[in-house]
Amino acid sequence: MIRLSIEVENNLGLHARAAAKLVQLASGFSSNIYLSRKDANQKIDSKSILGVLMLAASKGTCLAVSIDGHDELEAGEAIRKLFKSKFGEKE
Repeated sequence: MIRLSIEVENNLGLHARAAAKLVQLASGFSSNIYLSRKDANQKIDSKSILGVLMLAASKGTCLAVSIDGHDELEAGEAIRKLFKSKFGEKE
């Protein structure tokens, strides 16, 4: 199991389009991938669009990512890159 700490950097946060990109990416891995806000006690499945949207993660929100499975390293790197690219959004 690996754990990552990721900050939402894009201006619009995890809105519907960004959440859909995250869910699509996470669904491509067999590992279990969970997200939680560092300031709240909730854990959601990153393969669930409703769960991701319920995080209400705006710009600056710190998320904890836990990944468990045989492709966890690849999944972690892909998710880190997606957040770092600001979901491909222009500022």
